[in-house]
Amino acid sequence: MTATAPAPPPFRVRATASLPRLALVLAALLAALFTAAAPATAHAALTASDPQDGAVVATAPAQVTLSFSEEVAMGDDSIRVMDPQGKRVDTGELRNMCSGSTIRYGTALHSGLPNGTYTVAWQAVSADSHPVSGAFTFSVGAPSATSVALPTQKVGGGPVGIAYGIARYAAYAGFTVLVGGSAFILLCWRRGSAERPLQKLVVRGWVTLTAATLAMLVLRTPYTGSGKFADAFDLDGLKAVLETKTGASFLSRLLLLGAAALFIAVLFGAYARRQKDSGSQTSEQTKDTSDLAFGLGIGGTVVAAGIAATWALAEHASTGIQPGIAMPADILHLLAVATWLGGLAALLVALRKVPDIERTAVQRFSRVAFISVLVLTVTGVYQSWRQLGSWSALTGTSYGRLLLIKVALVAVLVGIAYLSRKWTARLADVAVEDRVAEPVAVGAAGDVSRETPTGSVDTAETSETSESAETTELGEPADPKRAAQLARQRAAREKALENQVRDADPGRAGLRRSVLAEAAVAVVLLAVTTVLTSTEPGRAVEQEAGRGSAATAVPNRAIKITLPYDTGGQNGKGTVRLELDPGRVGANTLHLWADGADGKPADLPEIKVSFTLPAKEIGPLPVAPDRDAPGHWTASGVQLPLAGEWRIDVTVRTSDIDQTTVQKNVKIG
Repeated sequence: MTATAPAPPPFRVRATASLPRLALVLAALLAALFTAAAPATAHAALTASDPQDGAVVATAPAQVTLSFSEEVAMGDDSIRVMDPQGKRVDTGELRNMCSGSTIRYGTALHSGLPNGTYTVAWQAVSADSHPVSGAFTFSVGAPSATSVALPTQKVGGGPVGIAYGIARYAAYAGFTVLVGGSAFILLCWRRGSAERPLQKLVVRGWVTLTAATLAMLVLRTPYTGSGKFADAFDLDGLKAVLETKTGASFLSRLLLLGAAALFIAVLFGAYARRQKDSGSQTSEQTKDTSDLAFGLGIGGTVVAAGIAATWALAEHASTGIQPGIAMPADILHLLAVATWLGGLAALLVALRKVPDIERTAVQRFSRVAFISVLVLTVTGVYQSWRQLGSWSALTGTSYGRLLLIKVALVAVLVGIAYLSRKWTARLADVAVEDRVAEPVAVGAAGDVSRETPTGSVDTAETSETSESAETTELGEPADPKRAAQLARQRAAREKALENQVRDADPGRAGLRRSVLAEAAVAVVLLAVTTVLTSTEPGRAVEQEAGRGSAATAVPNRAIKITLPYDTGGQNGKGTVRLELDPGRVGANTLHLWADGADGKPADLPEIKVSFTLPAKEIGPLPVAPDRDAPGHWTASGVQLPLAGEWRIDVTVRTSDIDQTTVQKNVKIG
């Protein structure tokens, strides 16, 4: 019976009206797709361990230590060591061994451990808020069978990871709509503050961001811990989350959203009423309205920057190189994205739901979008350099490939925006006085009809029907069903009139189609950006590949690695233990031991070794070791001319036709 390494317990760390709804549903589906395809990966790389993965040591170590590429948060249960039967053999006490730029943690082991294979399972949270986990084995004396199976699902994955990813995307989408919609009203079309469709859009952005932040706060414990939804109700876990940097950022965001609610109340309350009465205002009232707009602009900018900072202070920008420059750049980047894409959503709703939006408002947004794209480009180039580290990471890592997709989508957006500018030039202004709501005539039966141009919807039939209906003394239909029918007729007629005015201008129709295309691309762009924030940066990937995947040479200590093999034939499974002494540039002595699946020495018909240094195009350098004893081969004078990361290939033959080659990278020098 095989026991699976138990998941670590959650450790405590101290330190149209339908159009916006449709967009949010589509956003959630895209987020689920991207999250399922690429679960959040580790942003802190495990660079070394003692004992190393697969090492065979003569005596049991007193402790196990792990080294990381950047700061991590760990608790007492973050490192667990289990014997071949699955019983924990560590003391459960975390040792902080960090010093300067060295990030190292460890845990002590019980004394007197017997020979056999031990499993180390670990879990931590990166400084950029993303969980990381892993597992490896080492052996004391000689490898043995073990009932512990290494966990296959990384922390932060599974259903909880998908739910957390959707909430993350919804938070970005809500922030974009909230900030961009408000900026569109204050910078481009102040009369829009009194328009119901724009009010609904901005309020829904606020609700989405608030709900998503609460969801991430509640899911944080299972997301970084057990991966079980039930732990979302763990109050102790929630308290521990609030004591972390990520929890503090969520709490700060919720407080700032309270200030944003006050901003929205003033924008769509007092300010909207003044915009409605702007035509009859005195010079003093006009000055008061301008002062209120200025105050809303300053206050809204401060609140928006504060909300953006909750991401910058807790994620990628807060770790790695130049955080003092990266965090302000990230705030500007987020504000530019929100102003552009959120303003685009507001413009689309206005073109769809408000037939009389002025051309000047569209032109102002075009200028605002242009400035946003400039800021987005400058900050994006800096962030790309900081996160990639090299040109090879642009195509050789998931982060780099996603970045290329993002750049391509931005280029497509800019191209469509250019077409939108051409349609804007053809857009005819519709005066406020010519809105379809005027003039209004009241029929004898209480029915409302509107004067329409030739070819518009005919209202005579409805008026005649209304006049023939029985009415009350107030002129309203006595039959409630009839009243409801007339109300539906009026609504349909008003809708038809609005559509007629909206579609009468070819420039407006063309602009609406191009903006709709921009919005569709923007939804995909936002999804890619969300995945990008939860993907391991190229710089960290290359650091992990250069330091974590290779056994590190230690001065005056031989390099020891263990490689499992399977030739596919009878008795074709086993392990090869290799020792390179002293493991440095120059002459070395090579020892090889082969063990079968039963742990006993395997007297193989043939075993060969070669050394290759890919970075310098050296090798393969073949080595034919001599058989010293059953299951043991040696070779002296193995020359390694240069320092670097060497690849060791071991070819094992178990019969005349069954053969395989296994390999491992080691650092020499």
